[in-house]
Formats: sequence, structure tokens, C-alpha cells
Amino acid sequence: MARRGSGAQTGPRAGSWTSAVNMWVFGLLGMWCLGVGVRGQYQYGYVARQQQQRLDASQDQVDLGRTSRCYDDQARPQKCVPEFVNAAFNLRADVTNTCGESRPQKYCLQTGGYGSRKSCEVCNAAIPDLAHPPEFLTDFNNNDNQTWWQSETMFEGIQYPNQVNITLNLMKAFDITYVRLFFRSPRPESFAILKRTSEDSEWVPYQYYSGSCRDTYGFPDSTYVRREDETRALCTSEFSDISPLTGGNVAFSTLEGRPSAFNFENSTELQEWVTATDIRIMLDRLNTFRDEVFGDPEVLKSYFYAITDFAVGGRCKCNGHASECVESTGLYGDRRLVCRCEHNTMGPDCGQCLPFYNDAPWGRATSSNAHECLGRWS
Repeated sequence: MARRGSGAQTGPRAGSWTSAVNMWVFGLLGMWCLGVGVRGQYQYGYVARQQQQRLDASQDQVDLGRTSRCYDDQARPQKCVPEFVNAAFNLRADVTNTCGESRPQKYCLQTGGYGSRKSCEVCNAAIPDLAHPPEFLTDFNNNDNQTWWQSETMFEGIQYPNQVNITLNLMKAFDITYVRLFFRSPRPESFAILKRTSEDSEWVPYQYYSGSCRDTYGFPDSTYVRREDETRALCTSEFSDISPLTGGNVAFSTLEGRPSAFNFENSTELQEWVTATDIRIMLDRLNTFRDEVFGDPEVLKSYFYAITDFAVGGRCKCNGHASECVESTGLYGDRRLVCRCEHNTMGPDCGQCLPFYNDAPWGRATSSNAHECLGRWS
């Protein structure tokens, strides 16, 4: 008979204790293995994600070469430019004088010559059907239902030396090809087109139009440009006749007659000449039949400025490093156009290299050299 307290315990209680110890040991071992496995899986997943990101970046570069006009089919950089547009379309023009704003004002349609019967109407900014605001300068030009901006008349004092200025901010630098005006009234006897290249720069004359070039602007009537002075504004009387009484057109081409236009890519002077952020039309002198000297109110009310369409043809200036411009919001909520830059460039006009891509100096892209900015990762 076994004595109490002598020898090791046997039976069910001893087996239960041994099983618990074994489960505890194997549990710790399993948790350690699981931890190693999870940590290894995490490390493997991180490396895999990094590798995939590198592959995605490489694929993006390949896809860029296939879809962007800034790269050829072999993903090699090439010159690219945004599409040609009417940069003035639907922009708000700042005008120094508009009819009907202070009160309803009568104006008469020009029928030509003193003594001819005038058909008169009313301009009233408070009534949409009778208003001729600045918005009508750049809206859609529908020949079947024309809209136009209109100034006050000579009866209200609109005549030389009192100017009427129309200023258009393009929201960004553009390479300007032409400036075109369609007149509802007779074309002015004297007016000028000016431009500037930044909001705080001086206004630079593009072109003068006048039947009295030397008397009004101090320049001879000329259409000839010398190579050594090809960014000089000219004055011409070509569009200064009073006829037609309506529907007259004036188109100024920025490069027409400029000797270096055929070599534009290599002419920094002409590249600067076509660059503009703002365009101004300076209306200086009305065209008349000289019948205003009689002081007849209906005659005076038949002389005014009226323009149906103000167009500015050009391309968003991106220096050959972008194929499109997009709207961007500034620090103060103002909306601006900026180039969507490629070739490792940056800035509103793609005029700089990205950080760490300065192994070669920045350059404007040409048809023979894209001047892609290069860095250690290129």
C-alpha cells in the first residue's frame, strides 16, 4: 500500500500538469514563429511595393513618350507647343468708356455726309437688349446676331485728344501671332495697338494706324522694317479710311515684314517681340466727314467707336517644353494659366530646370534640340 507523501505523484493530475506545460512551450514557440513570419512578410511586402513603384515610374516614362507631343515614339524629348487659340475669347476687357452707363444715351447710325437723314437709337446699360458692354468684345461672334461694345459719342466729348483705351489681360504670357479687330462703326482715323510682357512692365507699341502718322504719333507712314531695327513699331494709313461705314476689319500680324521671321527659333529679339501678357487698343481719333464743325447734335451723336470682335491669335508661351496650358489658382485665389511643363522644366512658362536637373543649362526647345533639363536621374 502506498504511503501518503512518498514518491512522485502519478495519475490524472500529473498528466494534466505536463500537458499544460507542453502547450505553453509550444504556444510561445508558435507565437515566435508567427512573429518572424509576419515581420518577414511585411519586409517582403515593403520591398515588393518599392520595386513596383519603380516599375510604375518607368512605365509612366514610356507611356509619356507614347502619348505626349513632347516626346517621340521612342520616348525621346522633342519640341512641343500648346494649340493655337484665340487668347482673348471670353476674357473680360477693361474699357475706359462705354455708352449708357451713366444714363440712357442716344446715338445715330452713320449714313454718310452732312444733311443725310440719321436713324437713331438708344444705348442703355440697364436694359440688356439696349446695352453694349465690354463683354461683347470677346464673346462668340455670331454674324446672324451680332453683339458689340460701343463708346459714348462725340456729343459727350469722345474725340482727340480724349482717348478710349481697351485693355485685355491674357492671364499669362502668350506668343502672339495676330491681333484682329472687327468694327461696327467706321474704323478710327488714328489708333494704336500696344503690349506689355508683365503686369508691372512698360507698355510697348506694336503698331500705329493713322491717316496723319507724323502729326498724331510722330512717325512717318511706312511699312518697311530694317533688320537692325526689326522690333520697332510702324505707322500706316492703310486702314484709316472712313469707309466702310460698318464691318471694317483690321488685322495686325506680329511677324509680317520682319526680316528674321524665317529664322524665328534663333532670334531672341523676335521671340521677345511676340511675347505679351496684356494687349491694349488705344483709340485716339474718330473718323469723320468733317461735318462735325456745324455742331449739329445728330451729327455729333453719329460719331463713336463700336467693335464687334476683338481677337488675339497665339499660343500659350511655354518655350517649347509643354503641349498644353491649364488653369491654376494662386495664393490669393486668383486664377491663372500655367504651362504643364515637361522635359524636367518648371515655372509658368517652363523657363527653369527642376531642382537636381541642372547638369545642362536651361534652353528654349527648338526643332533640332529639345534642350531637356538633365540630372543624375535622367
